[in-house]
Amino acid sequence: MTASTLDTMTQATTPTASPEQRTAAFYELEPHHHPEGASTMLGFWIYLMSDCLIFAMLFAAYGVLGGNFAAGPGPHDLFELPLVAVNTAMLLFSSITYGFAMLAMAKDNKGGTIGWLLVTAVFGACFLGIELYEFSNLIHEGATPMRSGFLTAFFSLVGTHGLHVTFGLIWLFTLVIQISKKGLIQSNKRRLMCLSLFWHFLDVIWIGVFTFVYLMGML
Repeated sequence: MTASTLDTMTQATTPTASPEQRTAAFYELEPHHHPEGASTMLGFWIYLMSDCLIFAMLFAAYGVLGGNFAAGPGPHDLFELPLVAVNTAMLLFSSITYGFAMLAMAKDNKGGTIGWLLVTAVFGACFLGIELYEFSNLIHEGATPMRSGFLTAFFSLVGTHGLHVTFGLIWLFTLVIQISKKGLIQSNKRRLMCLSLFWHFLDVIWIGVFTFVYLMGML
């Protein structure tokens, strides 16, 4: 018996799979069941990475333009380190109080969560108030963003961070209202976790600003 004859007999005796059977063998027909909110956290991490790129570009721009004073005032003439240190403390304290809010959330303590969020908002508002006071003083002295490359980079970097803190406070007050109305439901807990990542991210960025812009500028 030849090889071709054996192949013909084998094909004749082997059952042919239907298209549906072939589909089931090579493709997963049932959708995967992901935990609720998993895509939200993934998407927020992706957003934070994009924000990292924005601040990386602003830091790079300051690194390039930070020494271009155009015969104008420099860090030694403009920065008040004690005031900036107080401002830094306000933001760091707000990070600590937000941590207490998360601990209260883990215990399903609605009142404690709202209370610590409001304390965080107070520290965040103090940070913004001091920053706006610093900006107003600089502009009053003629140190506007158009004065030199150094001031353009400074206002761009510090102002972008302040804008993020402003949006964070708006988000925080929105969450306070939602928690007051609906309690610590799973979706609100997920939103609190996202805001926690955002708030602590802003703290890390500010430590970089304080070190790279203010401390190194005064050396």
